[in-house]
Amino acid sequence: MDQYEAYCLADPVFYDTLERQDADFPAELVEPPAGWAHERSDTWFYYAPLDGEPLPAQGWKIHVSARLEDAERAIAAVRGYCADRGLAFKFLRGPSALVMVNSKAASRASSGKLITIYPRDEAQLELALKELDELLRGVRGPYILSDLRYGSGPLYVRYGGFAERHCLAAGERVLAVADGEGTLVPDRREATFSVPPWTGLPPFLESQLAARNAVTTEGLPYRIESVLHFSNGGGVYLARDTRGGERVVLKEARPYAGLDAAGRDAVARLAHERDMLARLAGLDAVPRLIDHFELGEHHFLVQEFVDGVTLQRRLVRRYPFTSATCTRADVEEYTGWALTTLHLVSEALDALHGRGVVFGDLHPDNVLLAADGRVVLIDYEVATLAADSARAALGHPAYAPPPAVRGVAVDDYALACLRIGLFAPQCTIMLPLHRPKIAHLAELVRETFPVGDLTPVVTAIGGTEGRDDPPMPGRAPWPEVRDAMHRAIVASAT
Repeated sequence: MDQYEAYCLADPVFYDTLERQDADFPAELVEPPAGWAHERSDTWFYYAPLDGEPLPAQGWKIHVSARLEDAERAIAAVRGYCADRGLAFKFLRGPSALVMVNSKAASRASSGKLITIYPRDEAQLELALKELDELLRGVRGPYILSDLRYGSGPLYVRYGGFAERHCLAAGERVLAVADGEGTLVPDRREATFSVPPWTGLPPFLESQLAARNAVTTEGLPYRIESVLHFSNGGGVYLARDTRGGERVVLKEARPYAGLDAAGRDAVARLAHERDMLARLAGLDAVPRLIDHFELGEHHFLVQEFVDGVTLQRRLVRRYPFTSATCTRADVEEYTGWALTTLHLVSEALDALHGRGVVFGDLHPDNVLLAADGRVVLIDYEVATLAADSARAALGHPAYAPPPAVRGVAVDDYALACLRIGLFAPQCTIMLPLHRPKIAHLAELVRETFPVGDLTPVVTAIGGTEGRDDPPMPGRAPWPEVRDAMHRAIVASAT
């Protein structure tokens, strides 16, 4: 289980495979062509002709990218094409798997890959790319960062393994390919395209590489200095405005990538964030909107750089119980700082609410403690209008409220979690399993820190459900427990 996300789709609490889930693409797409072998894994369907020549162990493979709306059309077209020409291929099992690999938190190296095709040689590779380029015209999907794009459509290529082989890299067993000496080396799957040193780029792809390399930041009035953060939706960069020397933040959005629970991609959320920043202009708690532009189909938002540190980083550095020599005075000093910070965060939220905006994603990494003393809230891509009484499509699991909570109450809930989280870090992430547990958690916080009355916090999080403990299973006889453990061990080993 090296990709946990695939096993989270079946159930919100327990890991499981998708075997018992009705999550696959339609049966007419899944059914193998006559005379073809068909295998399945937890996330992929594999197809190969029974009487075909064996595939090489590695080579140039084709990836097809598609957004959810185009996925079935793309699969049907590629399935028919490959069946007619005896080309082995695979595709993701269903829409849920496609949304997963294109989500905001997905791996940037594998995002966008709906279908993989395995040509036997470079001649077959070139022909397939030319013919599929016509066949898939109009299909749109995320840019596959690990690959070289063919033309302007959904086709991409990368050199890598066809057969599953492994080697050790830094003590870890990883997928491998053979280098020029025949030695197995890691099959590197990174968020940038590269050609292994022992092989060369097929000549017909040279123009594609030149087109890729022609897109640069030269000519922009901004010079990127460092990367602040990467997600599948795009990067966040620290840059400098070359016209006046001002430091700025560039936020990138990739089309059709970084999907949220509402199906919006990073571009849609960036446009939404731009609108929200414009609405909130002039507030001390909000970064200033400066500019926006497009480069190589990617969208960028330029905003004020706020010199400061996140509340999460400051929490880690100041939390008293990380020190073996913590004293009561340390606890009291920390409590004073935390309560003052919480007051400033509350004032920042009030300022947003005064403009009719719900922040929607309050957590310590989205709170900046500025060097000038301000508290600044960052990341407005899921902010909503209070009048819409809506709910954010993304959220931190330790601060996201129950589904029924809407509007300003979303921020109230997250702030209540923050009032606990600064004293009991990470503990609120378990509250969705039994929210009344907050009463017990609040008692522990009050016993440890001089925080005063936490009744409003308990009410905001636990509501009026009461504080009864969740039902516990009854005690089973020892032989029954022993046999159950035996079965579990055998099942996990086999």
